[in-house]
Amino acid sequence: MCETNHNQNIKLDKDGNCNTDDHKKWNRRSFLQALGLAGGGSMMLANTPLSVSRPSPLSIALSQSTNENICVFVRLSGGNDGFNTIIPVYDYDVYANARPLIRIPPSEFITLDDDFAMPKPMNKLESVWGDGKMKVVHGVGYEDSSLSHFKGSDIYANTNLREDDRTGFMGRYFGEIYPDYFFNPPPSPPSIQIGSIGNLIFKGPESDYSFAISNPDRLLQIIENETFYDLEGLDECTYGDRLRFLREATNTTFNYAEVISAAYNRSSDFGGYLDDSLGRQFSIISRLIKGNLGTKVFLITLGGFDTHNNQPLRHQELLNSFSESVNNFYADLTAAGWDDKVLTMTMSEFGRRFRENGSLGTDHGTAAPTMFFGTALNGNGFVGEHPDLNSLTRGGNVTNTMDFRRVYASVMKDWLCIDEGMVGRALLDTDGGPFESLDLGFNCSGTTSNIPNDGENLTHIVSYSDNQTYINIVSPMTMHVEVSLYNVIGQQVAILSNEMLMEGDDLVIDVKQAASTRLSTGPYVYQIQTNIGNFSRSIVIS
Repeated sequence: MCETNHNQNIKLDKDGNCNTDDHKKWNRRSFLQALGLAGGGSMMLANTPLSVSRPSPLSIALSQSTNENICVFVRLSGGNDGFNTIIPVYDYDVYANARPLIRIPPSEFITLDDDFAMPKPMNKLESVWGDGKMKVVHGVGYEDSSLSHFKGSDIYANTNLREDDRTGFMGRYFGEIYPDYFFNPPPSPPSIQIGSIGNLIFKGPESDYSFAISNPDRLLQIIENETFYDLEGLDECTYGDRLRFLREATNTTFNYAEVISAAYNRSSDFGGYLDDSLGRQFSIISRLIKGNLGTKVFLITLGGFDTHNNQPLRHQELLNSFSESVNNFYADLTAAGWDDKVLTMTMSEFGRRFRENGSLGTDHGTAAPTMFFGTALNGNGFVGEHPDLNSLTRGGNVTNTMDFRRVYASVMKDWLCIDEGMVGRALLDTDGGPFESLDLGFNCSGTTSNIPNDGENLTHIVSYSDNQTYINIVSPMTMHVEVSLYNVIGQQVAILSNEMLMEGDDLVIDVKQAASTRLSTGPYVYQIQTNIGNFSRSIVIS
């Protein structure tokens, strides 16, 4: 007998069983989103909501890399005013005339060098700069900058300057390298984000790699009681299929929550963090890093930078919170011996207009500096050219001098040690060659990544024709090949092929025909197992 409720409309046959002819097709991703789930789970640590990314190609690949480097992205949400963050002392008269009421006076300077300064609310970073653990990249942005919060945030996440794109640069990299993450998860969460849960950075072409659930209290209860949802005895109707999927997805969250909780409890509080949002976020990720969680990518958020009015007070409070948190974070990491393995960088959806407005604030602008922190920088300094303050656009904005994608590429190639070709594809580099690395003080020389280059030893190509999906495999040598098909939650659906191939053999698999079972419309993953390795790729059944 089918399990039903008043929201379900399931037909039964004359014996009271599910009518398989009416087994409804449903999109798991849409169903998950409709119930308020974004592919996974979140938890509360130190009274701060924390969401866990599902196993993603980037972080799985990074977890298998020989380097131990960790990257922390700090999102300054709202559009940070770069001119009152890194003050252009070299052209102070022009700066002061453009900002007569909100300028930072020389008496409030923290001098960085002869040309630039920080405001006094950032005084906790003076020692960070003096110790050679801070660098600034000037004029980061892109041509024809969007002045919209939503569009600007999307562009900094999807790196697509030509058209709307609902995928992120890391999500595209994930999908290319490890499409089988559903059924081959790493032992620890690949990436963690606190806040910015809706950001596109981790979204791939077919999957949302952010792992979030709507009830953190329930998740903590599961962690404490080590209780999981039962998957046995569920009906084969649509309702049972949906319920099984939800329980499996949630159980995956619980598994990661236990790992996170264990790492958190393996370390201890350093103390000294401000009791505000950013301080708590830094404190949490510090404990996870010190607890040897194994996660390589973190994204945390400080909001409130949309300073259209009363900017002097609001901006100073934000910069004070930021500088206090970063300073304490690296004091914490240094005491634990982790400071040389953690790179922190800022990002924001845009900068602010050079001239102040009539409300003691600044309006949406273009380019802004990106700040980097960490012992691995091997000295302080500035990178790139500061925008020309005497050459503004008709809207009163400066022109960017550094493509933000070049900043991303430098971190991905030289800190996370990702192959240059893969970085280019992830960043949609179609403008004539790879992005040249910036000199940030570190590189991957002498470091060899263990990331497999899928297709290097085995050619396998997916093609689509007349609503059919085909997998074409060319064998480089005599070998045994088994091709399996998996659904989006990692369940094996079918064995598509299990045979010996001779060198140079061309095997063409009609997926629907080879599956010998009904396949719902949507994304799947196939895996090829051979004696030279395993190879995977995502496909779509129409």
